Amino acid sequence: MTEFTLKDLVEVLVECAGADEGVDLGGDIAGVAFDELGYDSLALFNTVGRIEQRIGKALPDDVVGEVATPGDLLRAIDEAMRQKV
Repeated sequence: MTEFTLKDLVEVLVECAGADEGVDLGGDIAGVAFDELGYDSLALFNTVGRIEQRIGKALPDDVVGEVATPGDLLRAIDEAMRQKV
């Protein structure tokens, strides 16, 4: 996998934690806080685990506490994917 997109992230979020009926995940949600999207830390832990499986790389241990939005998480994923080891 060479790139992990917002669409990929939304797919994993829904797969791991479902979707709040009142939230449109099809729009530009990169800057919207996870809690506003209906996702708590447990949902993010599950999502991060699934993402690590998909990309074959580990994200930092503190990533769930450090990211506030999907855009933040995508930047962390991109950084992990660029790591050689």
